[in-house]
Amino acid sequence: MRARKLVWPLALATSLALPASLAAPAAAQSPAAPPANCDPTRTDPVYRGEVPSPEQVLGFELGERPVTAAESDRYLEAIAAKSERVVSGTLATSAQGRPLKYAIAGRPGLVSKAGLAKVRTEAGLLRNPRTPEALAKHITRHGVPILWVSGNVHGNEPSGTDAALRVLRGLGDRTDCAAKAILDNALVVVLPTQNPDGREAGTRQNAYGFDMNRDWFARTQPETDGKLAMLNQYPPALYIDAHEMGGTSYFFPPNADPIYHETPEQAIGWINDLYGGAMAAEFTRRGIDFFNRDVYDLFYQGYGDSVPTSGFHAAGMTFEKGNSSPYPEKVEEQYLTQWVTLSAAAGDRQRVLTEWRQMTVDAYRQGEAGKLEPNQIYNPPNQIDRQVPDRKVRHYFLRDGDPAKRDEVRTVVRRLQRMGVRVEKLVRPLTVPDFKPYGQAEGKATLPAGTYWITMAQGRKHWIQAMLNEDSYTPFPYFYDVTAWSLPLLANVQGGSSGAALRPRAVPVETVPAPRPGHEGKAPRLGVLQLSATSSAARESAGWLRHRLDRDWKLPYTMLTPADVAAGRLAGIEVLVTPDGPASSAYDALGDAGRSALQEWTRGGGRYIGWQGGTQLAARLGLTTATLSEPASDIPGTLFRVQVDEDGPLAADVGGTVWNFTSYDLVMRASSGVAAAYPEADSPAWFVSGFERGAAELGGTAAVVDQPAGEGRSVLFAAEPNFRAFTDGTAKLLYNAILGPDPEREAAPRAAATAEAARKAAALPSHESPIRVSVKASDAAEAASVLRSVGARWDESRSGGVVHYVVDNPRGLPTDHHPFAGRLPSLIAEAGIDPVAVTLP
Repeated sequence: MRARKLVWPLALATSLALPASLAAPAAAQSPAAPPANCDPTRTDPVYRGEVPSPEQVLGFELGERPVTAAESDRYLEAIAAKSERVVSGTLATSAQGRPLKYAIAGRPGLVSKAGLAKVRTEAGLLRNPRTPEALAKHITRHGVPILWVSGNVHGNEPSGTDAALRVLRGLGDRTDCAAKAILDNALVVVLPTQNPDGREAGTRQNAYGFDMNRDWFARTQPETDGKLAMLNQYPPALYIDAHEMGGTSYFFPPNADPIYHETPEQAIGWINDLYGGAMAAEFTRRGIDFFNRDVYDLFYQGYGDSVPTSGFHAAGMTFEKGNSSPYPEKVEEQYLTQWVTLSAAAGDRQRVLTEWRQMTVDAYRQGEAGKLEPNQIYNPPNQIDRQVPDRKVRHYFLRDGDPAKRDEVRTVVRRLQRMGVRVEKLVRPLTVPDFKPYGQAEGKATLPAGTYWITMAQGRKHWIQAMLNEDSYTPFPYFYDVTAWSLPLLANVQGGSSGAALRPRAVPVETVPAPRPGHEGKAPRLGVLQLSATSSAARESAGWLRHRLDRDWKLPYTMLTPADVAAGRLAGIEVLVTPDGPASSAYDALGDAGRSALQEWTRGGGRYIGWQGGTQLAARLGLTTATLSEPASDIPGTLFRVQVDEDGPLAADVGGTVWNFTSYDLVMRASSGVAAAYPEADSPAWFVSGFERGAAELGGTAAVVDQPAGEGRSVLFAAEPNFRAFTDGTAKLLYNAILGPDPEREAAPRAAATAEAARKAAALPSHESPIRVSVKASDAAEAASVLRSVGARWDESRSGGVVHYVVDNPRGLPTDHHPFAGRLPSLIAEAGIDPVAVTLP
């Protein structure tokens, strides 16, 4: 259902003659303005009775208890079957085979096949900066914005689904002025559940262990990919993402700082004033407790609010209702925010469309001038810690000369194209006077024919910068999530940027197909040891690995637990992969029998591959001479360039460097078998994308070791090589560790060295998704007082005038469900502390 790309002749700009597909009688063409005296929430609902009630279809009213995924689908289809205002469809199928059902609601003429095509075409014209201004103005006067309501991206946060179904019923059947105002002035897409597998299991993550509110730019999961494909057909001016959190209060924007610098100001105005203001007024009138400008930021470009905002110029809105409230109250307040926000958009339809259009024009002009937007503070007294460099960026380039990296380059290109970014290829060499390769100094360079060229002079300029940046330029040290996500760095492909006014000879690139999944060579008999069934870190890390093995590499494997190892089930396994998880509890769960079995299996010729907790377990078992220590730095989720041993078996198709994703990982040191290492911090090779404080401690340490262990081998990563299944560069190191040959044999490690490594590993603490607070030594007493005030328990260390607090989170709760994590930044600020870093789980 992709809208055709239309090119409008110059004459159209002056005559305003519309093509037949956009022409319609005036009464049908122009939405009716909402009555001035029609209050969205104080107007009594009036139902026609043509759409069955929830009780008639499900046997209970929405809000009495959470609907199941199947019940949600059944009621959605019942509404669509009985209302001429609603059409339905399926945008994706989950890993476990469940459909992601959506509904589109609007006045009957809009939801016809011709009406939907017209809305899509008009949206495409408004998003095209080359559309003549007269035509754009005509559309803003007579067209409608597309508004999305979605819920339940976290499976254990169900109330947004029930509220969305209630909204859909109202749009499908109500005749009162409040419902008519929305129907007359908008097209509403309702996606009640974004994670049906998680909803059925009662888990935050989907069946592969992914937090899909972090998967938006990478689109690794079918649920996310299908949703974004639908969003590109029906690009939103508003995207509501309904969640739940701990407590009983309600959060809606304005957001906390930081806000990503390439976030258009008009969208922030909508979020803060048009929608945030309307909800604040309604909640205040009703006496409902709420908060904003705290906890939930708009920085990481993988959320369900940040991606709609920077990628589509929507008002991306996270709503969070406290999950300790009774379920009817949760559904009622979720419904209230959804209905109020839709009503505010419909009531200001022309402003929304005009500013939505203007964001595209502004983005194009900024890109043409090479202007990056600066960091800003939206919530004083926060202060900017780091500004966006004052350097023009008019172009990005991706080199395509290395056959070994072709799939990775094309994956980056495909991700850009599928978000509407125009990508071209140079047809002849281009000399660039100020080419800045990623992580290197600017200089003159000649790029060969075949290089991919992405001009910033596009309506998607904000998204291009978000995806192709060299650095995210974190404005100040508060982190709800990671601080680095550059697609070329994650993929370990060569490229760079230029601010020069260039006019390359280039041709458009057709949509690049997805790489064919599979692997080369004979697959070993593979086992995956999940260290814990209850640890959130273990479930996620193992799930990311299962996804990579199942979908990308097509490698069969056997899942194992510590109890399986103790029971002798390593027999027949040739390669054992141990992802992150709690090493201490896994060590105990193995027992003497399991520990001996794992040691004997490895030393008898097995290949043990581990990372993070899996590496710590190997060290405790004496399978490596590498030593591990707690970090004294603050690295909340950052990309570092590391140097790869090009003579080792892990380097195949990787090259001499790779970008390593690091997040408060253990520091690993080894005197032999170093397969990848951080450069010295004062060397030209040192480069960091994202936030760091004190990261020089990593200089010269090991990122990956590959060592003999008796007749076997241990390949150990300090950090996660397959983070969220989007770190494709280091995932290739993992691929080579699984499938590659053994290195040339070295002497077996000396027992004394192995015993020392095991002793140090056993002494390391084992934290589950901790909260981290770092402050200057002069602020330590006040910081400890804040932590005591919320009942925190912590480990404390000091280095270089900084005190680091690692706060216990034994249940691995995310920030939005933790009893006090979300309040810490505000409490620290209220105590007059200017922190070095605050990192939430």
